[in-house]
Amino acid sequence: MHIFGLLLFSLIAAFWILQGLRVAYGATKIPRIRNFAAAQDSECPSISLIFAARDEEEKLPGALATLAALDYPHLEIIAVDDRSQDATGRILDEFAAGHSRFRAVHVSELPAGWLGKPHALQKAYEASTGEWLLFTDADVRFETSVLRRAVAMAEKLRADHLTLGAKVEMRGFWEKTVLTFFALAFHVANQLDQVGNVKSKAYAGIGAFQMLKRSVYETIGTHQKLKMEVVDDMKVGKLVKQSGFRSVVALAQEFVSVRWQAGVRNVIRGVTKNFFAAFGYSVTYAGAAVVMMLLMNVVPFIGVAAGHGWIRILAGIAAGVAMTVHAGGDLASGVSPLYAVTHPIGAILFCYMIVRSTVVTLWSGGVTWRGTFYPLDELKRGVV
Repeated sequence: MHIFGLLLFSLIAAFWILQGLRVAYGATKIPRIRNFAAAQDSECPSISLIFAARDEEEKLPGALATLAALDYPHLEIIAVDDRSQDATGRILDEFAAGHSRFRAVHVSELPAGWLGKPHALQKAYEASTGEWLLFTDADVRFETSVLRRAVAMAEKLRADHLTLGAKVEMRGFWEKTVLTFFALAFHVANQLDQVGNVKSKAYAGIGAFQMLKRSVYETIGTHQKLKMEVVDDMKVGKLVKQSGFRSVVALAQEFVSVRWQAGVRNVIRGVTKNFFAAFGYSVTYAGAAVVMMLLMNVVPFIGVAAGHGWIRILAGIAAGVAMTVHAGGDLASGVSPLYAVTHPIGAILFCYMIVRSTVVTLWSGGVTWRGTFYPLDELKRGVV
């Protein structure tokens, strides 16, 4: 038993040493948009900024104000009111009446075989004219020069697809505990620094800011290809990469921000439809992810508390490196690095969210999203 423990903690320590080095090195390779000067008017291709909104009356006004202030010469903004039951449609129409480059599209019915968001984004694309398409969300806020910087970055890095990690506003202990671990897990699992490497299979698509050439979007099949894909933003990145185009992930930091969910309960509810979908609705993959997550992120801390001799030393190495990587992510996110000590708590909550998403989806036989229920069999057939 002691030999098994030594072997287990040796593997866990080795994992974190390798991951720590990879993440630290990779972080230096991910470009920051603030390091790119804003493009001049003559260097700015036309952009169609697109988003879908459903029952967003609370967050829309703040986001729309930042869209109105965007400094970009060739821009159209197309918002789709996706069957909203609140004042979203009226807010969009009033905004459109006062801003010539803004257009509101209204969807009153959802065709069979479509999820609401992909359908809304497809309708917005069909109404657009830009050389580049920028997909975002209804609650995202932009700094005025971000589009000029983004096109300058895309040009310099020869990107066909550019997705930016936004600054997520976090408030309160539990929200920060969950979201800082979420950010770490996303970075480690998706190897963001390798997305731009054509030899790597790594891909990413971040819903807050996803910009790609119109010709590329049409080549990958538009959202017609993603009709029943819950994690459509990530799968846009996958299709771009699989089609042989150049995809780049960068950090927007203060240039793109979002208050994603208010409070840990809303974070947990918000990912219920996503997490099981991210594993292709496979219980095997979801279960394996939970086991690995607990082994790598919780067991080392148990080893430090309860282990002896070399087991405690190896566990301490693993826990120390994990917290160091966590602290680095916290600093990048504008959160106190002291949240690194919450690493095992964040991991447990993250595992709970995976289990909850899996159980709820299986129990209800599908997913309810934007007020519509989608059977699991249809969702499985739509996985890209």
